[in-house]
Amino acid sequence: MIPLHMPLSEEAIRDLHLGDSVLLSGVMITARDAAHKWMIDTYIRRTRTPSGDDEQTYAALRDLLRGGAIYHCGPVVAGLQTKQYVFKAAGPTTSIREEPYQGEVMRHFGARAVIGKGGMGARTLAACGEVPGVYLHAIGGAATLIAETVKRVQGVLKLEFGVPEAMWVIEVADFPAVVTMDSHGKSLHTEIEKASRRELDKLLAA
Repeated sequence: MIPLHMPLSEEAIRDLHLGDSVLLSGVMITARDAAHKWMIDTYIRRTRTPSGDDEQTYAALRDLLRGGAIYHCGPVVAGLQTKQYVFKAAGPTTSIREEPYQGEVMRHFGARAVIGKGGMGARTLAACGEVPGVYLHAIGGAATLIAETVKRVQGVLKLEFGVPEAMWVIEVADFPAVVTMDSHGKSLHTEIEKASRRELDKLLAA
């Protein structure tokens, strides 16, 4: 297992290749559909006017995501009334839903790692090559075990989106994941799809 500490350097990312197992430590944020669309609309494409605490949130995101990681996760969180937040479950959600947004977010904020399950597409892979960055596949079905790697919830951004869709700022230690899209243009998900298609073609031709 390769230990990685956030913020992640370009050198650390370029040294990673498909199939590498990593242990992430440091600060990351969770973000799903609502957060990605909001970041795109507010800060990147600017199709909506910033309001409320949007400018302060932008400054926070710039610091958190420069060399940082985005985790596709809708956590189960205790302590909402007291604001003594504790993650009880933190399994990955399906990443492909963020494909329309992810590459732009990575480039704009300088995020070097995206974590989720199921892989992503060509636009995200291109951004991994440019930023550079990687896509890390987290263990599906291990929500409680992954939550144990969350040592502290530092805060939350945009809680008005709802608990699963808010951007939780978390400190993790030895968060396990596998590189399935690297900065060298390779995607395990694409390779598996091609291999599956070849086998299907063989069966159809038989």
